[in-house]
Amino acid sequence: MIPREILRKIRQIEIRTKRLVSESAAGQYHSAFKGQGMDFDEVREYQPGDDVRAIDWNVTARMNHPFIKKFVEERELTVVLVVDVSGSGLFGSSDYTKRELAAELASVLAFSAIRNNDKVGLLLFSEEVEAFIPPRKGRRHVLRVIREILFFEPRHRGTDIQAALDFVQRVVTRRAVVVLISDFLGQTRTAQRDIAGHLRRGVVFSATLGQVPLSSLRQARRRHDVVAVQVVDRFELELPPLGRMILKDAETGEVVEIDTGHRLRREGFTERQRRGQRELEKLFRSAAIDFIQLRTDQPYARALARFFETREKRRLRG
Repeated sequence: MIPREILRKIRQIEIRTKRLVSESAAGQYHSAFKGQGMDFDEVREYQPGDDVRAIDWNVTARMNHPFIKKFVEERELTVVLVVDVSGSGLFGSSDYTKRELAAELASVLAFSAIRNNDKVGLLLFSEEVEAFIPPRKGRRHVLRVIREILFFEPRHRGTDIQAALDFVQRVVTRRAVVVLISDFLGQTRTAQRDIAGHLRRGVVFSATLGQVPLSSLRQARRRHDVVAVQVVDRFELELPPLGRMILKDAETGEVVEIDTGHRLRREGFTERQRRGQRELEKLFRSAAIDFIQLRTDQPYARALARFFETREKRRLRG
């Protein structure tokens, strides 16, 4: 029996995302993620304006006037949501935690997918693969996906994106749309000397995805249509001037005391984060992977719509 509180939370997300899906997201999703080919549908008589390249010459010869072949898009896609449930996802300084934002984004994508007759699967990962739900269709399945993202309790708190991508490569054998949702902060194999160095200097440690081999991303991209979605909180990009604070890394457990009232220290943190962000975006560009950043303190609908539009324009340009 699922507790009533959990059901209410899932229902709230469904209601919040339903209007967005109905009004725009489902159509934008359809345009942004196209099928893999065209299936033959029927033959009909040629009409002025039809593409002459579509003429079926065999039927035309038999009927003694022109006919053309019609095709329909081979639509059914598989969408696999690969969601980071490591410890840092529980942080949020506004209305959302990063994990809640990930769940709401997943809800929009999943409901948009099933409206387009696509299947949706889910992979949850921390420093190892925590759970995998095979792709399926239907509202109940999507509600289960949302529930798992929100309330799944991982066995580990670290992050290993490469392990998640390797798992996808093994179990998802047909080409799919793989949506990788993470804050891209932290990693399991962070060298302890790096952490210790940051602690000695009394600054906040924040590793990024930069150490994930580019070859792994490119390999995933060759087989699947991969999209990277970064969910981030504003205080991970810049520190607020709140004076002395004790901060604990949600993934490593390391504790550091820092004076956030120190302007130069805040500026140093902001600059490191900007540098890391540039490296992250460069990494995805190098792997030809689309990237979008969503923040817990900003509405996500506009950013998502821009992302869909960009993909559609690029697809139309060929």
